[in-house]
Amino acid sequence: MIITSRAPVRLDFAGAWTDVNIFALGAGGAVVNATINYYVEGRLEAEDPTRQTGREGIQVSYSCDLPSGSGLGTSAALNVCWLSLVQSRPPESLQDRIRIAELAYQLEEILGILGGKQDQYAAAVGGFNYLTFGKEVTVERLPVAPEMVRALEERLVLCYTGKSRLSGNIHENVWGAFRRGNPETVNALYYLRNCAIRMKTVLLEQNIPEFGELIGQSWKHQKALDPSVTNEQIETLFQIAERAGAPYGKACGAGGGGCLLFFTDPDKKSAVSEALAEAGARIIPFQFEFEGLQVMRQE
Repeated sequence: MIITSRAPVRLDFAGAWTDVNIFALGAGGAVVNATINYYVEGRLEAEDPTRQTGREGIQVSYSCDLPSGSGLGTSAALNVCWLSLVQSRPPESLQDRIRIAELAYQLEEILGILGGKQDQYAAAVGGFNYLTFGKEVTVERLPVAPEMVRALEERLVLCYTGKSRLSGNIHENVWGAFRRGNPETVNALYYLRNCAIRMKTVLLEQNIPEFGELIGQSWKHQKALDPSVTNEQIETLFQIAERAGAPYGKACGAGGGGCLLFFTDPDKKSAVSEALAEAGARIIPFQFEFEGLQVMRQE
């Protein structure tokens, strides 16, 4: 028996950090994200002991299109992929996908990983989603118009800084400040949640200019969480992108390294990409994907 699965990574547009229980269980969190056509792929081979193949047991392997520490949720996608191999059947409903996402989060929680839930749900569900977090997670799949999807693909530039980041270290800094009641950190989290609430409407109304503005606001509030969210290299890349024609951008995931996402006009996308590449960043061309977790079984 051979089982293969793949789970996509995501871009977080607004609300990142508010999906962590430390904040979400008390205040309620909200995130808007979308999956793109880069995947964690898994393969499980289980040998029938009655067959004379010279091999026994179960073999599991994984591959990923992106480097670890990219800020695109690859670790969570890997766990979603692994759990789907273990259950060995395709998800038949949205509830099946939600169950796998929650189990993936619980696995990370058992391992002592401090983080949120948006990555697991994005990898399992796929497409554009508005997620809210509290005692339970609600998933609203956003029917973003094809014209809006194309407009975003024509305007967004994704790049890898070349340096992975350890999100656990940044999480410790941010949540330590939150527990101490640091007003800048606390206020930033509420602003980030508000950006996500507004981002949902902006996507559905196809409001492209405000989409860019919300990306910029999200980065402003993300940086207010803690100084470790940004660094000299990231700030330099933002300056280069802005000079080339990208007025807005944000770090993906926790920040501190990994990938950056920039918003520009279609006629300036090439110039922005070239300027970032010349500065040493790796440009990652992408398209949005809408399938989420996919599992295939072959006897």
